[in-house]
Amino acid sequence: MSGEPEVTRTPEEEGEEEEIKSSYRPPPEKTIDEILAADQEDESLRKYKEALLGEAQAGAVIVDPNDQRKVIVKKLALCVTGRDDVELDLSGDLTDLKKQVFVIKEGVQYRIRIDFIVQREIVHGLKYVQKTYRLGVPVDKMTHMVGSYPPKTEIQSYTTPPEDAPSGMVARGSYSVNSLFTDDDKNVHLQWEWCFDIKKDWKD
Repeated sequence: MSGEPEVTRTPEEEGEEEEIKSSYRPPPEKTIDEILAADQEDESLRKYKEALLGEAQAGAVIVDPNDQRKVIVKKLALCVTGRDDVELDLSGDLTDLKKQVFVIKEGVQYRIRIDFIVQREIVHGLKYVQKTYRLGVPVDKMTHMVGSYPPKTEIQSYTTPPEDAPSGMVARGSYSVNSLFTDDDKNVHLQWEWCFDIKKDWKD
């Protein structure tokens, strides 16, 4: 969420934007075996794919055999330079998240980090979408292209570019956020709600 004024688009601009969105078609989803089998005659490409896929070449990477999901979102962290990260555990009861409210000092620059596990197959075109509301009214939306990730046994992370928290008396108050971790194929890997307060200082 930034403190910049909302940009108003003309109907023509919105139409062009929708046309661009509707004309985009994600590439067909492929399994790791299909990716490795393609372009075997291209030595440099074969080595690149092997380096990219890493341990997944040796067989299916399954971190949690009881969880059929390909993407397991573990944690959200609010990152501010010079301060300890404040974290939300996304592996438990998501309805409890609203009880843990982040405090953000007005005007400060912050980032959001998402920690997740990819298992079973490669995932294509991961996206992080965040919609922010105040008093039930939408005030901000951001969409970040996270990228494609191979399965790994260790946690992988994505950190958003820096955002400036709004400032001033009018901006102070409580906000609710709807976060979505999705991909090009519109799979919903996780959707959750959380809250933060903009205050004059960290301890107000």
